[in-house]
Amino acid sequence: MKKLIAGIHHFRTNIFGPKKKEFRRLVAGQSPVALFVTCADSRLNPNLITQAEPGDIFILRNAGNIVPPYGAVFGGEAATIEYAVAVLGVRDIIVCGHTNCGAMHALLAPGKLRELPAVGRWLEQTEVTRRIMRENYAHLRGRERELAAIEENVLVQIENLRTHPAVASGLASGKLDLHGWLFELETGIVNAYDPVLGCFDPIERDEVLRPTVAGRARHRGRRRPVKE
Repeated sequence: MKKLIAGIHHFRTNIFGPKKKEFRRLVAGQSPVALFVTCADSRLNPNLITQAEPGDIFILRNAGNIVPPYGAVFGGEAATIEYAVAVLGVRDIIVCGHTNCGAMHALLAPGKLRELPAVGRWLEQTEVTRRIMRENYAHLRGRERELAAIEENVLVQIENLRTHPAVASGLASGKLDLHGWLFELETGIVNAYDPVLGCFDPIERDEVLRPTVAGRARHRGRRRPVKE
């Protein structure tokens, strides 16, 4: 707690002051450009990796960056998605997974959840990803298998997003785009799903991303080098 309290005072003294006008402007309302759906993992900071300012992104976090299909669980996920699209008018929804994800490790080794019944029940929402892995990626091992699970899980959540009425309406009208991302903790690289190549590729500087459409990820390594 000492670290957090010291951080609060640093924020008030060194960060809030110079941006006081911006924060006062935000009191009147918010207009985020995107809904960012990601894992609750403490090592992934959406504002840091995108360099977003307060008010730029609306964030939905849970273990495994899971979006239950509409009606499966009436909870915070459905409400947050509906509010972001129908009220705030976001134009983009990003589902961002990350390497070394504990939820994906548990998905691949469910025996570890015996003493975590609440986590186990929550991860029942990943049954589609689990089945895809079992039936299509049984030949993979180690890191390659982990990456396949993370990528496939992101694509499954994209498909689940389409079942939400507000999202379906936004997609039909052309006012909303969906994007699948993967953040590499060990390199800082953010990869986006390319529906043409059928794989996740590093996001290039000034790149215009294609919206993610239904499809399966291919695990054949990166198609192009990262440009700094």
